[in-house]
Amino acid sequence: MKEESQELAQYARGYVTVDLDAIVSNMHHMKANLAEQTKMMGVIKTDGYGHGAVPIARQLEKLDFVFGYAVATPEEAQLLRRAGMKRPILILGYTFPYCYEKLVEEQIRPAVFRYDALQQLGETAEKLGKSLPIHIKVDTGMNRIGIRPDEAGLAFVKKALETPGIVVEGIFTHFARADETDKTAANQQLDKFKNFCEEIREKLGVRIPIQHCSNSAGIVEMKDANMDMVRAGITLYGLWPSDEVRQDIVELTPALSWYTHISYIKTVEPGNAVSYGGTFTVEKPMRIATIPVGYGDGYPRGLSGKGYVLLNGKKAPILGRVCMDQFMVDVTEIPEAEEGELVTLLGWDGEEHLSMETLGELSGRFNYELACDIGKRMPRVYLQKGEIVETRDCFSAFL
Repeated sequence: MKEESQELAQYARGYVTVDLDAIVSNMHHMKANLAEQTKMMGVIKTDGYGHGAVPIARQLEKLDFVFGYAVATPEEAQLLRRAGMKRPILILGYTFPYCYEKLVEEQIRPAVFRYDALQQLGETAEKLGKSLPIHIKVDTGMNRIGIRPDEAGLAFVKKALETPGIVVEGIFTHFARADETDKTAANQQLDKFKNFCEEIREKLGVRIPIQHCSNSAGIVEMKDANMDMVRAGITLYGLWPSDEVRQDIVELTPALSWYTHISYIKTVEPGNAVSYGGTFTVEKPMRIATIPVGYGDGYPRGLSGKGYVLLNGKKAPILGRVCMDQFMVDVTEIPEAEEGELVTLLGWDGEEHLSMETLGELSGRFNYELACDIGKRMPRVYLQKGEIVETRDCFSAFL
């Protein structure tokens, strides 16, 4: 049986490990592919893509080339402030008025692209006797949020520059298709954005200090998109934006692994069905192990009858449907498997590696979604130099 730390006994049902050294290494390798003057922003929305925003931000806070953090909601930003993060925080999406005072008080940067929000943010800052840095969002082809890079957009930028209480610190756009082999669409967006920034300089006499557009795929493959800052998202965690992005330019190490233990093993005779719906019927005597994790923990139901786990460096195929809290695997060809055995759901086991990308392909989902969906029933265990430095258990505070 594979060796396991005694500290993890309390998490026998399942736990996730996050290698903080891998996070830092990924940042350094990405930075090495950028222009020297280009700063980086760590995208740690959705609790750091399921890895844990606060422990990761603590590591990024130590890196001098990191400008700050990007999140999706004001609550995510405030969590970082409460945890002691001092660097700038940018909210990438729309921020509703209920939290404008908090943004000003805590100097959290909103993405701004609506006149009403611009006016209300300025008034709030003036009322509190402060100024608020903002980043103007430009829509160059995503058609999600943002001003257009046209005369109307230029008028919005002019208004923002003139609004009392507002400091236009940054301007940014977002690539829709940078993770494709063909960069035609991404380069069209880049050209639109650069031309708009130049138009602002020529017609309004201002160079907005922080111009940024590059995401993870852009960091790897689009050096022309470096600009003043880049936003490292999925690559921060050692995962790839897509299988079309070259993997020989930047060295990345997946930070997350996921483990559980066999809860039960039984021999099942021919003619018996396994799991809900009876989608798998035993044709010969089989040793079947029950795994105490399910889609309630974020393990994809789409892996039913398709996926596998790793046991002692060997593949154990999933039989039948994945249940909410359990699923079954075939260990007939792994005779040494026993109850209590460590099971790898994601990560390395011996010479075998089960990646987030592989699970995504098998389940019909993709790596971003899988990482974000690993549930709070799975404690996070943080490692540095192979040693446990922190754990996050959502239930411990209530027990």
